[in-house]
Amino acid sequence: MKAYPYMHKHPTSGQTTESGGMDLRDWFAGLAMQGIMVHNPYPTCEYVAKTAYQMADVMMLARKELSDE
Repeated sequence: MKAYPYMHKHPTSGQTTESGGMDLRDWFAGLAMQGIMVHNPYPTCEYVAKTAYQMADVMMLARKELSDE
């Protein structure tokens, strides 16, 4: 699933550009990363990356479980 897909039509040329957007998992990881940095201002990059994606995976799973209900 993608976050923020869009289609843009250039005003003068009329050429259309499409973007699928970023992966929803990456979007969730970015949000989680911000929270991690606020509560732990000096973590290692490895800790932030691994923890953010672990949180994103849990959010994706919860999202799927809620939509299956």
